[in-house]
Amino acid sequence: MRITSKGQVTIPVDIRLKAGLLPNTEVEFVVRGHTVIVRKAEKAPRRGRELLAIMRGKATARLSTDEIMALTRGA
Repeated sequence: MRITSKGQVTIPVDIRLKAGLLPNTEVEFVVRGHTVIVRKAEKAPRRGRELLAIMRGKATARLSTDEIMALTRGA
């Protein structure tokens, strides 16, 4: 396996599955001597909280929950 000019490497699917490394999983690198360990980040930010922080204050229309539900159901 080779590292690309951008420093990227593909983790084989069987290893990703065993380690639970799904798309958008935060990882960290640990260096021990000449060995590099890739593992899930211990305090990975939660994607839902990130999205809420980004979206907070973006709405322009004041709709009630019932009005939003009617829109999503096509009523």
